[in-house]
Amino acid sequence: MQQIPVSLLTLVAGVLIALISMWVGQHSSVLLPEQASAQAPLVDNFFQVMVTIGTALFLIVQGAIAIFMFHYRQRPGDERDGSPIEGNFPLEIFWTAIPSIIVIGLGIYSVDIYTQMGGLGVGSHHTMVSHNQTTPGTALAATLDKTSDVVDNGVLENDFVDETVEVPGEILPENGVETPTLVPVEELVEPVEIFNEASNEASVETPETPDEFIDETPIEAPIQVPVKVPVKSKIAASQPNIGIGANPQVEGKEPELLVNVTAMQFAWIFNYPDSEITSGELHVPIGADVQLNLTATDVIHSLWVPQFRLKQDAIPGQPTQLRFVATKPGTYPIVCAELCGGYHGSMRSQVIVHTPEDFDNWLESNRIAQAENQGQVVAFQPRELSKSEFLAPYVAAMGVD
Repeated sequence: MQQIPVSLLTLVAGVLIALISMWVGQHSSVLLPEQASAQAPLVDNFFQVMVTIGTALFLIVQGAIAIFMFHYRQRPGDERDGSPIEGNFPLEIFWTAIPSIIVIGLGIYSVDIYTQMGGLGVGSHHTMVSHNQTTPGTALAATLDKTSDVVDNGVLENDFVDETVEVPGEILPENGVETPTLVPVEELVEPVEIFNEASNEASVETPETPDEFIDETPIEAPIQVPVKVPVKSKIAASQPNIGIGANPQVEGKEPELLVNVTAMQFAWIFNYPDSEITSGELHVPIGADVQLNLTATDVIHSLWVPQFRLKQDAIPGQPTQLRFVATKPGTYPIVCAELCGGYHGSMRSQVIVHTPEDFDNWLESNRIAQAENQGQVVAFQPRELSKSEFLAPYVAAMGVD
């Protein structure tokens, strides 16, 4: 019987491994939760590629081990030593070059995915907050020069806009209020040096001021009035420069919904600055470009929504952001993915994705409710509860009396 060439066996094995690996990669989505954000398909596609490559490497390595274990097994009665084999330079180059190419390729692909998600679009701009500054002053206040601009934190002079200033009853110069120089009367008279020959000493005396130099007009104290002066009144509020920002398609555009997120041991607080609503849950409309500005009050926390394929740390003293678009209505868990203390496992919340109409209704109902009840509790510290209070929700869920 003619033996099958090794090259043909290798080719057939390679084709089978490729087909099996691609099938496993294409069906790897069963290992993941459902997709509920615009970023989720990007992450899942990258995951499929890694599963395909990992499956192929697994079959090659484990298949080679199984073949060598069978082919080179010890036969009965064979007590000889194995053949002395030492090194194979071409083979070593091959199995070093292939993993290197795979790792470099995955690295380049991951950077592309991260860019599409918005990971490289954070901190590229500043949000300028307009502010009209009213400076209390007097008619003798110092002049604020328009040319004395302060350039700090990367904010340039042309990022500011001059403001029109008016003072009732007066017309101010264009550059502000002129400051007259006040000089004491004594300084108008020069002192005279007199030499006393008897004592052989010199002394300095100030002659009496003639009456014609003295202005006896009473000086009225300047009236303190609020004066708007021509100052640069744009304040640079720096954006968080860490996290997931806008993707390249919407980079440079403002988010449709802004939510400030505060993490603490062991709760999440969500504040909607535009509507002045504070909640213990995150509510967002489907299809809206949402930006979360995260911060922490104590230790590092991490906001993770598995269905969104997104996770972002909340760091004390370092603002971070997470920008996303929800694509599927529903309720999804928010999990703290950073060990933060004894009750870390209970630091959970949820994100509720509404239709636009339901989200507007939620906003309106919460505006009314929070206006009526300013002292409502949106979060609490589990460590401050007694054991019975902490276990009460779990006891009720399990139906234990």
